[in-house]
Amino acid sequence: MDSNQFVVNGFSFGAAAAGIKKKGGADLALIFSDRPCSAAGVFTTNRVKAAPVLVSMDRIRRGTARAILANSGNANACTGASGTPAARKAGKVAAAELGIDQEDVLLASTGVIGAPLDTAKIEQAMPSLIGALRRDGLMDAARAIMTTDSFPKLSVFEGETGGRRYRIVGIAKGAGMIMPQMATMLCFVVSDISISSRNLQEALVEAVGTTFNRITVDGDTSTNDTVFILANGAAENPESDKAGLQGFRAGLTGVLGDLARMVVKDGEGATKTVKIEIRGAVSAQQAEKAARTVANSALVKTAFYGQDPNWGRILAALGRSGIDMDPDLVDIQIDSVQIVSHGVTLGAEAEAAGAERMKNPDFSVVIDLHMGAFSDQMLTCDFTHDYVSINADYRT
Repeated sequence: MDSNQFVVNGFSFGAAAAGIKKKGGADLALIFSDRPCSAAGVFTTNRVKAAPVLVSMDRIRRGTARAILANSGNANACTGASGTPAARKAGKVAAAELGIDQEDVLLASTGVIGAPLDTAKIEQAMPSLIGALRRDGLMDAARAIMTTDSFPKLSVFEGETGGRRYRIVGIAKGAGMIMPQMATMLCFVVSDISISSRNLQEALVEAVGTTFNRITVDGDTSTNDTVFILANGAAENPESDKAGLQGFRAGLTGVLGDLARMVVKDGEGATKTVKIEIRGAVSAQQAEKAARTVANSALVKTAFYGQDPNWGRILAALGRSGIDMDPDLVDIQIDSVQIVSHGVTLGAEAEAAGAERMKNPDFSVVIDLHMGAFSDQMLTCDFTHDYVSINADYRT
């Protein structure tokens, strides 16, 4: 992967090892703009929020920032009275080294919940982190925020508005505790487009709604979920017109969509990436609810792992979802192979053909309720033995 494709005018990226991760390696990431940025953010809907989330939620209200500081290996969540001061201290140390206001540093953490964050380690590593900043360092930052991830997640989009070229690049981490309902574990996006913080926030909320809000690995929503986007205007484009804004929104949605799919593909222990598509629901809300219920069903997800077209589990999940449905109207397909018509099997041959499709690492389950005109989808993965193993000894 060519690191130059992730270069964005005015931004630099770096990583360093502070000794926070129990297994060692880079665990600090820094993103820095050489000029003020419009800033936007979306955060976890979990009522238990990590200290860096609370601090950043307050700072993002100004709509401006210049840096993002993230650590992995420690979530700084559920740490009592020490959590917020530790988060602020980390940001203050970074701001002092960068020569900027500490309120211009957005904060994020990921890792073990309930352990105090040792800011002395961050302070000691800060000179190395600042020294590591470089224009083509995004891959290093992407690796530094990984915990149980098996690969770094990056995406890029190039667009044009007002006769000026601009770029959007993003990184994300996440493999477990994934059903964001806002974002993913962590996602950081930067662009050199010139855009107001209001338009940036609106674009981010819209993009998150159709990407990170439509994925699940295990049905859990983290205490630390955060998406940040910074736009520094280095492209020097005029304020975008309606078409320019639409192009930016489409590009941002594409970047977040790429990253969201990578998160599901990298689900802890996952071997399958599965799109659950609901058609024919009576409302948009019910279409989403049906898709989310099937996508989160442990029995359905274990059947995916076993490559078993166990459509009875799918119907059972729909039946408990609370949506309006008539089981005698439901059709189910695995990709283009129909296995259920009007609520009953199409026979062993159809199911065997469906099972063949399930051997692929990517496939779709299409469910038509035949009740209305609304549709929605979720991206999920299978449940495997490895998911249990990874999470059984995560802290030990």
